[in-house]
Amino acid sequence: MTSGSPAKLIFLFTVPLFIGNLFQQLYNMADTFIVGRTLDVDALAAVGCTGSLTFLIIGFAQGLCSVFSIVTAQRFGAEDAPGVRRSFASALLLSGVISVVLTAASTLCARKLLTVMQTPPEILDGAAAYLTVVFAGIPATMLFNVLSNTLRALGDSRTPLYFLVVACLFNIVLDYVLILYTPLGVAGAGVATVAAQLLSGLACLWYIFRRFPMLMLTREDWRLSARELRAHLSLGLPIGFQSSIIAIGSVMLQFALNGLGSVSVAAYTAASKIESLGSLPLMSIGVATGTYVAQNYGAGQTARIRTGVLQAGLMAVVFSAAVGAGFLLFGAQLSRLFVGSQPEAVDLAAIYLRVSGCSLWVLGLLFVFRYTLQGLGQAFVPTFAGVMELIMRSAGSLVLIAPLGFTGACLANISAWVGSAVPLTIAFFLTMRRLAYTGRCR
Repeated sequence: MTSGSPAKLIFLFTVPLFIGNLFQQLYNMADTFIVGRTLDVDALAAVGCTGSLTFLIIGFAQGLCSVFSIVTAQRFGAEDAPGVRRSFASALLLSGVISVVLTAASTLCARKLLTVMQTPPEILDGAAAYLTVVFAGIPATMLFNVLSNTLRALGDSRTPLYFLVVACLFNIVLDYVLILYTPLGVAGAGVATVAAQLLSGLACLWYIFRRFPMLMLTREDWRLSARELRAHLSLGLPIGFQSSIIAIGSVMLQFALNGLGSVSVAAYTAASKIESLGSLPLMSIGVATGTYVAQNYGAGQTARIRTGVLQAGLMAVVFSAAVGAGFLLFGAQLSRLFVGSQPEAVDLAAIYLRVSGCSLWVLGLLFVFRYTLQGLGQAFVPTFAGVMELIMRSAGSLVLIAPLGFTGACLANISAWVGSAVPLTIAFFLTMRRLAYTGRCR
């Protein structure tokens, strides 16, 4: 990505990345959709109320994996093959250790966390069963994320897509089998998700061994220095904690939302899943931009960075306008896909999508600027932006839900986007000015 039209490169990298993220979301959404259509509203709410806790733990793991690959991309852009192998070995080692720790801690605390969040009693058992299974599958999630992000760091965004397509189909079939034909119920949806994640991770591992000799690790590559590990952790841990910080705000919002009852929880679950699907083009543009920036920064081609990022920002705004229009026009129809013909839940979900549809452009720019700064190796500002997102979402939950009810929860989410986007935007333009004068981002 260090030569050629920036807009074209970012767009072409975004397309398979978007399709891959789409299938990632589809097999995450499959649990919600199939549970909502085959069981009942309480079962849908049971799966939905775990989303913020899943984001808290697994979001941390995924943030680490994505940032480890930035180091790999920078070294790949600099044509440092030994450095690429050392980075890959560091990512595998650190991801393995962290996944063991996270799995042990999260599975033991799953039910207690749901209780602290005042999860409605009628959905607590189902939520605990589902969440425990998902947390037990963290090693499979880490395996896929570290391998797929490494492939993307080397410019291959298509192969993870192919494996995700297969995994998504596998997950959907297994969801129906385990939910309808076994006594697992809601927990069966969790088992299907973990199994699909493991399948895609093993497929990536097989592909790397067959097609990427650059990543064939020797005994020497595993002799990692403390400096090498620090290079990954100093960038990865702040970004991982940034994801968790953002998730804490989601936990607080879910806590306040639980007080509105299971119908509101189900409506928020359905609408947020639709929003996640609609925001995928924006996130994919951001991730593609981060890889573009990392490779060009590693290659010392700083003049290309500003042009590429601004063009990516324009793409994000255009996509957000199109998706937002779809939310405004078809919010109720989309909501019925998840909650069926339950009128109250459909009406609430449509409110969420209308509020979100008017504000998606903020999220689009947020993604572009966040991943750009990460691609340049910056950790402080994205982490600070995550803190601002936590503060705004938490404050919104406390201030807006009591007087405005469900609409207040929707507005709290949007206020978090604004709180995060402001420091990221300021930092981006200051960093671009510094790059123009010194060639360095810090």
